[in-house]
Amino acid sequence: MSATPRRLVIVESPAKAKTIAGYLGRDYVVESSIGHVRDLPRRATEIPAAYKDKPWARLGVDVEHDFEPLYIVTPDKKSQVTKLRSALKDVDEVFLATDEDREGEAIAWHLREVLKPRVPVRRMVFHEITRDAIRRAVEEPRDIDERLVDAQETRRILDRLYGYEVSPVLWKKVMPKLSAGRVQSVATRLLVERERARMAFRAAEYWDLEGTFVPGGFAATLVALDGRRVATGRDFGADGRLRSEQVAHLDGPTARGLVARLADAGWTVRRVEEKPYRRSPYAPFRTTTLQQEASRKFGWGASRTMRVAQGLYENGFITYMRTDSTALSDTAVAAARAQASQLYGAESVPDAPRRYQNKVKNAQEAHEAIRPAGEEFRVPGEAGLSGDEFRLYELIWRRTLASQMADALGRSVSVRIGATSGAGEDVEFAASGKVITFPGFLQAYVESVDDPDVAADDREQRLPPVAEGDRLRAERLEARGHTTKPPARYTEATLVKELEEREIGRPSTYASIMSTILDRGYAFNKGSALVPSWLAFAVVQLLERHFGRLVDYRFTATMEDDLDEIARGEQTGVPWLRRFYFGNGSAGLHRLVSDLGEIDAREVNSFPVAEGIVLRVGRYGPYLERGEERVNVPDDLPPDELTPDKAGELLAAPSGDRVLGTDPETGHEIVARQGRYGPYVTEVPPAEPAGGKPRTASLLRSMALDTVTLADALRLLALPRVLGVDPAFGEEVTAQNGRYGPYVKRGSESRSLEHEEQVFTVTLDEALALLAQPRGRGPRAGAAAAPPLRELGPDPATGRPMVVKDGRFGPYVTDGETNASLRKGDDVAGLTLERAAELLAERRAPGPATRAARGRRPASRRS
Repeated sequence: MSATPRRLVIVESPAKAKTIAGYLGRDYVVESSIGHVRDLPRRATEIPAAYKDKPWARLGVDVEHDFEPLYIVTPDKKSQVTKLRSALKDVDEVFLATDEDREGEAIAWHLREVLKPRVPVRRMVFHEITRDAIRRAVEEPRDIDERLVDAQETRRILDRLYGYEVSPVLWKKVMPKLSAGRVQSVATRLLVERERARMAFRAAEYWDLEGTFVPGGFAATLVALDGRRVATGRDFGADGRLRSEQVAHLDGPTARGLVARLADAGWTVRRVEEKPYRRSPYAPFRTTTLQQEASRKFGWGASRTMRVAQGLYENGFITYMRTDSTALSDTAVAAARAQASQLYGAESVPDAPRRYQNKVKNAQEAHEAIRPAGEEFRVPGEAGLSGDEFRLYELIWRRTLASQMADALGRSVSVRIGATSGAGEDVEFAASGKVITFPGFLQAYVESVDDPDVAADDREQRLPPVAEGDRLRAERLEARGHTTKPPARYTEATLVKELEEREIGRPSTYASIMSTILDRGYAFNKGSALVPSWLAFAVVQLLERHFGRLVDYRFTATMEDDLDEIARGEQTGVPWLRRFYFGNGSAGLHRLVSDLGEIDAREVNSFPVAEGIVLRVGRYGPYLERGEERVNVPDDLPPDELTPDKAGELLAAPSGDRVLGTDPETGHEIVARQGRYGPYVTEVPPAEPAGGKPRTASLLRSMALDTVTLADALRLLALPRVLGVDPAFGEEVTAQNGRYGPYVKRGSESRSLEHEEQVFTVTLDEALALLAQPRGRGPRAGAAAAPPLRELGPDPATGRPMVVKDGRFGPYVTDGETNASLRKGDDVAGLTLERAAELLAERRAPGPATRAARGRRPASRRS
């Protein structure tokens, strides 16, 4: 009798490994890869020495030889790869159990290429982490799907070529450290185009009348005057003009006069219409609809939603959360129907199961929708969850149950009420209402919506029983003024929805796209809205003028179609990459980025604001220029609020400089100023000093711009302060004020001072004593910790206390292990515990983790 084979199962995360290990016996070793084990080099120091002299090494892709990628194991993954190789020594079989999508398929392929197992390798796939699902996956393994790997590898190389070729253009022509990306740049363009529409928008005013009628006390609104429909906001264009002269446009005096002329009017019900009302449930969640609904209901960003969903999936509560599918398995349908019947009654479940068609073109793989895991769904209150995980699980559970429940039924009623004014004008008011006679799925779930007109559908009033010819009395009549509103800015939820509707990108990438746009300074949050920065305007302007095809919406969506064809084996990656990079009848990426001479950096960074006033995007942010005048534009001023009047106001405002006096040694004027990175003092020489820039020094934290004195400024400008020479080393010792605070320095050795004032008082002996101490960890080692600005409470993810501190680059939130800077739109006083936890979670999220070797690609790529 042969011994039971011992198997190594490799998953992506430690949490998933722990959960799965509990479902498998002692003959299984479950380890994690902690994400990707290989990737293209991310920086020059990661390029192996053997390849540094190659002309393509910067890209990490040999574009002249079939786009052969250079894959490396990054330093942070080497120990994990060693651990996996060690685990391989005592097993008879390897199961690669990474996620069931293209990225997971590629990770499995990379694992096989890096580990090179000498035992059989199987691909193990599952979409939920339950005991039955894991055991089925073990019993039904398959081979690695080379077509999916080819598609994912092509996508990775495409994104590398795009990012590494276009980003340097932005560095040269706009600002260093910017980035471009195939989906990121298009998403940024959408934000900018919406802001342009807001800037071009011209508001219009219109009026109507609202009345309260009895008996019944119900409200109705004026809809027609002398047979002409009364204008509403939808009748005006973005230029503030009426689209049609066939409607009646009321202004304030006309509306108020009409109220007066209707004071003694007799009111009659002219028409009553009643129609059956039926509303069907929404499909179960897929990735993007979950992100959108969590944003609307909880105010979460896409990253936070995916982080919480990842935890629920890895701990066996929900199915795989990166999916385009709305389909449910037969088991899931049965579980949802049974639970809905039990909780809401048998009549709440239709006779036949509901089936939902995928609305997403080329939906990836055969995943299910996002639903509770298992053959019997856990009721949220009995799942043992709390906080964010409970809220998201309950949302998914309710949506899944509702998707298999009966339609909501009722009737909708509309009433028209007429009268004649004292001047003979015929007016008609309308009221509508709805009565739900059978709630059906609404007992379990009501979806939030972005469109306020749609949202009003669920808030319609209940009307009293009235019939044609009934006489009514106007208990109240009121003239109401309205102003048309510009197009709403995108939120994360609506931007995700827009990208999906345009078939741009993939659901699994949207969360990281949103984070990148915010982190790069292309947008900031104003409430839940995403406001594009002037930096985004400059980047988009450059791309539209000189790389229009790369940010064309249809072209970007077509790339997704091509990648889907590669995944289906209908074409292969190398020929496609060759056409994209080198061109095929039109200029390819390589040619587009090769000649930058015609790009005028000043032009792409300039935006006319008013006659003689131009906004320019500079190295340190946007500023206004009028002749020789310059003034910074506040970082939190949305572009659509920079009107000609506002620009004039900013230019007319006092500079804020405080003249402190004259340096007696140089004769230069000393001023105190507020800069982009805080208050500082500087000298103002009569001409550019021969030695370079004027002396400048930041104020200490104990100093204030309105109270700093000339003596304070001269002390600051005199730094660094020479204390003497260390007799043991023969090197000069100085006291300085640096980016991390005050410190003493000898050669390359430095130690932090405990208090700011010590930079002026510390002696040579005290400095030598500090320098004799062992070096601590961190830039402020040895210094007293500054008290936090705010204490927020425990992080829901780690349980560690979160506080807000003040750092060199502004306030940040920390739990003692992870630090995350506050973004534009966040402020210390208003920062909530939930927002702090979201910032830390995004910071903890591992980036694309990657034996240096040229990557062997699947056979399907060799064409």
